Amino acid sequence: MNHTYRLILDCPDRVGIVTRVGEVITSNGGWISEAAHHSDQESNWFFSRFEIQADSLPFGIDELQAKLDPLAKECSMNIRLVDNHQPKRVILMASKGSHCLSDLLDRWKSGDLHCDIPCVISNHDDMRGLVEWYGIPFHHVVIDKEDKAPGFAQVEALVDEYNADCVVLARYMQILPQALCEKYRHQVINIHHSFLPSFIGAKPYHQASRRGVKLIGATCHYVTEQLDEGPIIDQDVARVTHSDNVEDLVRLGKDVEKTVLARGLRAHLEDRILVHGNKTVVFN
Repeated sequence: MNHTYRLILDCPDRVGIVTRVGEVITSNGGWISEAAHHSDQESNWFFSRFEIQADSLPFGIDELQAKLDPLAKECSMNIRLVDNHQPKRVILMASKGSHCLSDLLDRWKSGDLHCDIPCVISNHDDMRGLVEWYGIPFHHVVIDKEDKAPGFAQVEALVDEYNADCVVLARYMQILPQALCEKYRHQVINIHHSFLPSFIGAKPYHQASRRGVKLIGATCHYVTEQLDEGPIIDQDVARVTHSDNVEDLVRLGKDVEKTVLARGLRAHLEDRILVHGNKTVVFN
């Protein structure tokens, strides 16, 4: 992988932001290999992402940050600098459904997803063999429906112990408590087997079948304390007809789910997502 520094920023929109940021980089010999920008006219807010060749600079990421700080202060910028040679640590969580989990594990094993997976957490023991085949620690954490707090306290302890940068709910069929949603804000990614905001909650394919829909879909989003209402990262659909029953919808939907989740996670790993309010800017 080409060694780059990623510069991600957002701020109130104004004339000359790209030029000013570019000058800080290029005046020090920096080679910008990728750049993307978006100006939201409704909110008058600007979003940008740069990839800078690390070896084109005569100094490291900390000094680059120091050189950008005065401009960030002047323009009220939120700035984030990331070294792409430092893979993010991603904890996967799943219940009994294996399609999303196995897909992510295979993409990780083949190198399609640049990250570390320090462990998998599940509220059931069904996936232990699958996960351990990949050489990844598996933690079975029971979530007692009568008292969920001890189980989620154990989940929180594991996330902290492994120093996770991101948690992916790969069809983890439990609702995270509000405290965890707030603590790991914009760090927990979920796949919802529905084209949100349609068919929120349980059994969306059954709901869709009863409505006679012609498109089914999946939504990848960040988890918030409001169930299934977090900022949307990615979505996709599959076409269905009146002849497709619920089982057909579930089968077709699984293919969409794993594809959308993988795309959403990749965008997160590559720092292509900027959250503003309850909306996202996702750079290609």
